[in-house]
Amino acid sequence: MKKILSLSTLAFLSTSLLASNDVQIQIDELKQEILKLKKDQKRTKTTLNAVKAHDAYDNIKFNVEFRNAVDKLEYKDNKNNTTVKNDSLLTSRLFLNMASAPASGLMFKGKLAIYSTWGSHLYVDDAPLKSWSGSSKASDTLMRIKEAYFVYSNSIGEQPVSFSVGRRPASNGFLANYRENEKSSGSPLAHITNMEVDAAMVKLSWDRFIQGAYTKFVYGRAHTGEMNNVYAAGDTTQTLWGPYADRDTSAEDENVDFFVMPGNAYNNGQYQIMYQWAHIFNTKGKALNGAPYTASATSTSPNYDARVVHKAASGTADLFSVGLKVEGIGEEISDFLDETTVFVSGAYTTYSADSGYSILGSEDGASKSGSSVWAGIIMPDMMTESGKIGIEYNQGSKYWTPMTWAEDTAIGSKIAVRGSAIEAYWNFDLFGSKYLPSQVRYTRVQHDYTPNLNCAGWVTPTDTDITATNLRFFVAYQY
Repeated sequence: MKKILSLSTLAFLSTSLLASNDVQIQIDELKQEILKLKKDQKRTKTTLNAVKAHDAYDNIKFNVEFRNAVDKLEYKDNKNNTTVKNDSLLTSRLFLNMASAPASGLMFKGKLAIYSTWGSHLYVDDAPLKSWSGSSKASDTLMRIKEAYFVYSNSIGEQPVSFSVGRRPASNGFLANYRENEKSSGSPLAHITNMEVDAAMVKLSWDRFIQGAYTKFVYGRAHTGEMNNVYAAGDTTQTLWGPYADRDTSAEDENVDFFVMPGNAYNNGQYQIMYQWAHIFNTKGKALNGAPYTASATSTSPNYDARVVHKAASGTADLFSVGLKVEGIGEEISDFLDETTVFVSGAYTTYSADSGYSILGSEDGASKSGSSVWAGIIMPDMMTESGKIGIEYNQGSKYWTPMTWAEDTAIGSKIAVRGSAIEAYWNFDLFGSKYLPSQVRYTRVQHDYTPNLNCAGWVTPTDTDITATNLRFFVAYQY
């Protein structure tokens, strides 16, 4: 019996040993499969990272800004005691922003815009808008290019250099972004330049010498002069001309080009000093000789309008500005002061007429100069988490004439005021949502001299007494 049990035990142990060997083999096989899966997973992760890295450069990113506003406007001529009003100007503005970076050191940015009044005509029915102002003034429902440019950045030795061509981010620049409830500003100093510009730019960084310092050199064109786009056109007095060529080199409708040099003198994140010089070639004024009016109608014609002067390339202009911005008062004195921003900016313009022309009333080589001061404070509203209250003041002299066509105030450019302007606004997030930035703003402008609406060098400023007010509320969607 014992012998039988021993044999049975031996058989059982042998069977168990064989089973154990099979289990071990299976365990080893499973280990090999797990190891293979880990390797495959690692390869997959590496591939996905490569795809993500590729996709980060190989696409265009879009975001949307959609703003709806209501403005209450009033203009009062205090000399004649007359008033003109609009109790509800309703506008919508859509920005479609795009950006891409196909390679290190190279990027593209663009912005398409529709800025229309509710119930507007398909096209504006007054004077045509310039290509660089059509998206900054409420008009029709056409989509226009507001910005489109590329930037290439590299270094020449130790010197960082950037190069860019296209329609520049030249509206709502330094200091103007606060009154528009925009966190970041455009490129130039809004005190003398607030309009889209088509230009080429070279930027040199001086950050290795002075913190945040750089200079930009920008050359562009604001107006294309007279051109002919057909051959001969039956005019036997002309022997040769072609498409996009000036048929008369002595024509007074010349190209209006500009050279602008904006830059940072210093920027440590709290204190920022910016400067800008702009020179305008062939700026528009009035021809003293030749036909006095652009219209061909005679004084007996019902279409005759003596206010339409003979505009011409009449001389040059130089504009200067220096501004200081302080974000945070003192060093951690209080949360309120830490979140308070103050700024002050001074600017100067001078327009010089060529012989035979007039600019701002100056004639035959003479010049007219103007100046302006702009100051503001932006502080926490103490009611909401991120709301701010801003107060700004502007003062301009009789011949103060900046290039601020894109100023987004329905009553015109308050920065360009020849007189004084006071403005107060409350920036807040509607319903507490950061995707719904909103604003209530009141602007009061006192024009002591002829308002500068379109940098009209052919108009001589005269004494006026006009008060313009604008009460605005807007809500925007940003994502």
